[in-house]
Amino acid sequence: MRTDIFARLDREPEPPKIEIPRMSRTRTALFGGTLAFYLAIVVAVLATSWLVTLDWKVMLFRPYQQWPDLHAFLDYFVVLGQRGPTAVMIAAWLGWRSWRQHTLRPLLALGTALLLLNVTVGAVKLGLGRLGPHYATQIGSAELFAGGDIFPSGHTANAVVTWGILAYLATTPRARRYLSVLSAVVALGVGATTVYLGTHWLSDVLLGWAAGLLILLGMPWFEPLIGHAEPAILAVRDRWLNGRRRIPTTPVAAGGPRPAPVPQGAAAEGEEPPRESVGAGHSSRVGTVRNTAQLTQSRPHAVRAERTPTAPAGSRRPPNSRPVTGG
Repeated sequence: MRTDIFARLDREPEPPKIEIPRMSRTRTALFGGTLAFYLAIVVAVLATSWLVTLDWKVMLFRPYQQWPDLHAFLDYFVVLGQRGPTAVMIAAWLGWRSWRQHTLRPLLALGTALLLLNVTVGAVKLGLGRLGPHYATQIGSAELFAGGDIFPSGHTANAVVTWGILAYLATTPRARRYLSVLSAVVALGVGATTVYLGTHWLSDVLLGWAAGLLILLGMPWFEPLIGHAEPAILAVRDRWLNGRRRIPTTPVAAGGPRPAPVPQGAAAEGEEPPRESVGAGHSSRVGTVRNTAQLTQSRPHAVRAERTPTAPAGSRRPPNSRPVTGG
């Protein structure tokens, strides 16, 4: 029995009613506030304000030297913000959710969120080109437009999105609260860990938190696109399966036996053709010829001078016969 997601959708095509988040006033207000915070951090770094000074103070403090005992644990903990491992773990969980809920929406929502994350965060990273603390060249400088790619923090933004999508897709208020707390703890911990390890400035982490939160808050705008994508994917799947189910015609091998032709009269009247085929008669004739050849080869052919006479020399009269006399 098939247990994949598509088989589940085939057995029960009607998905249960799942409440899809919408852009409410509260969500819109949070999105606007987060966007203002995002822009304020970018402007503060571009202007080399007090935020850049704080970045340098935290960097010169070197937390990894102040608390070296945490280094081994945090080296593993920061993996929760790496895109590859977290995407695989969350995709496995959401695949099971898709099977349970009879819909591809969880996987499509994850794919949409990760696509938005790569486009938005990647564009800002490459556009500003900020260098990390380990590659800084001048104390007090913002290190912008120098070919770097660490502003905003990709680990932090990825942790917010990949773990926060679980809370976004929760079906009950209780599960949404618990998953929101879990994702917030992981995202805050990953961001703080990158500052501890010295791989990111503090402002990188702040902008990464804001970038990931903007994606989660703006996901309801992409729900119509996700709703149209699911039937399109299933239609492509159906066409592919129908193409595979077609029975291919078996070609006749070269030199192999071919079926005997059916007489026109029998084909017209619906009669059954004779059982003896041309191939059978041909094989019997070939067998006779082969037997004759074998017998001929087994007896050597004698020369005419060496042949024995067919009858003894002398009279051919029988020994006990009486001579014929005249009367």
